[in-house]
Amino acid sequence: MSVLPLVFTSGWASGINAYAVVLLLGIFGATGLTDAVPESLQRPDVLIVAGVLFLCEAVADKIPYVDSIWDSVHTVIRPVAGAVVAALLAGDSHSLPQIAAGAVGGSTALMSHLVKAGTRMAVNTSPEPFSNIAVSTGEDLSVAGIITFAVFHPLGAAALAGVLLLTGIVVLGFLMNRIRRFRRRRALRRERRHQGADDFGASGDFGDGTTRPPP
Repeated sequence: MSVLPLVFTSGWASGINAYAVVLLLGIFGATGLTDAVPESLQRPDVLIVAGVLFLCEAVADKIPYVDSIWDSVHTVIRPVAGAVVAALLAGDSHSLPQIAAGAVGGSTALMSHLVKAGTRMAVNTSPEPFSNIAVSTGEDLSVAGIITFAVFHPLGAAALAGVLLLTGIVVLGFLMNRIRRFRRRRALRRERRHQGADDFGASGDFGDGTTRPPP
């Protein structure tokens, strides 16, 4: 069977959490649950680094606005990771050219990353932190579930990843209006604060009954 379904699924998951993908695939390969994972992903040093970075992301991804900064930093990292993992999977199976696999994995990871980052920007417009925790936990569980599913049922997992990607794009289209409204309100508040500071300086009123002479 072609490795393309696993490549596509791992690319989608890498755009959400690349470290979890490397960690899970490496564990599945090292424990003998699948022979589709190359040995380079099963190395102890790779698993340790992936595990540490996964824990860092698990924390940063649940803090409002910190998650968006983390996403910005990973705009390059996640697509590259998706491409590398896809190329390694193709090289181990010899059923798909590595360049083609890397292109599929990287582009899919980029699309899912953009959906994730845009969704997080919309979530950050809410004043409470619980929505960030809920969304982040849901993403982690989705990645873990779909990668596990892909190891045993690659075609079904690829179909599910495609549906999730398309759904995410549609939802993001609706959320962009919310993001734009939030940015307009924030810009208006900043403008009003700036205008209030200018009015205070012009009046010379110190708030304690004293005034300063106008310039």
